[in-house]
Amino acid sequence: MRQIYPDQAALADADIAALYAYPDLAGGRAHWVRGNMVESLDGAATLNGRSRGLSSDWDRQIFAMLRALTDVILVGAGTARTERYRPVRPESEGLRWAWLRKGRAPSPPIAVVTRTLDLELDSALVAAGPEHARTIVITTDSAPADRRAAAARTADVVVAGDTSVDMAAAVAELAARGLRRILAEGGPHLLSQIVDAGQLGELCLTVSPLLAGPGPDRILC
Repeated sequence: MRQIYPDQAALADADIAALYAYPDLAGGRAHWVRGNMVESLDGAATLNGRSRGLSSDWDRQIFAMLRALTDVILVGAGTARTERYRPVRPESEGLRWAWLRKGRAPSPPIAVVTRTLDLELDSALVAAGPEHARTIVITTDSAPADRRAAAARTADVVVAGDTSVDMAAAVAELAARGLRRILAEGGPHLLSQIVDAGQLGELCLTVSPLLAGPGPDRILC
C-alpha cells in the first residue's frame, strides 16, 4: 500500500505527480497494476451506493492525476454502471494534469471487466469511445456470441477465460497492447479478483473522515 500525505499547499503539481509516478518498467517487468480506492473511516467503499459520496475535492484531483499517469483504466461492470462511467475526455478531467499526457494519446482507454457482457452496448462508454482510446471490453468465452459481436462494432473485445475472467490473462493482454501502466478503479469485487490473481502492484487508498455504518461493501470482498 502506498502511504502518501501530500500537503496540497506546499507541493507543486510536478512534485505530487513524482510521488505517484509508476515504477520504471524498463527492467523486465511486463506491467504494473495500481489500485485506486476510497473508503470511510469504518472501511466502507461507498456512501449511499456510490464512491463519490466519500470523495473530497483533493481526492478527486488525485483521481484525475492518476488517470493522466496511466495507460489504461480497469473497472468492473457493476462499478461502471453505478458510477455512470463514460470514456475519458481531457476536457472532462480538467486541464490541471494534461501535461502528464505529453507525447501520448490525450486520454487513456477504459477496460471494462464483465463475465457475462451485461452492459448497455449502446451506452456512451461502449459505443462512444474516442478513436485514440476505444473502450476495451474484457469478457469470457461463455458470454453470448451475439453480444460479443455487437460490442466489437464499437469497442475492442478481449476474451480472457472460459466462464470467469482470468485476471492474469486480462492484464497480460493489456500489457501486450502496450498498456502496461494499469489503473484499477474498482469496485471491491474487481480489486479482490486482481489481488487473488497476484496482479496488484500497489494500492492508493484515500481514507475519508466519514462513518458509513454497516451495509456497504468494503474495498475487498
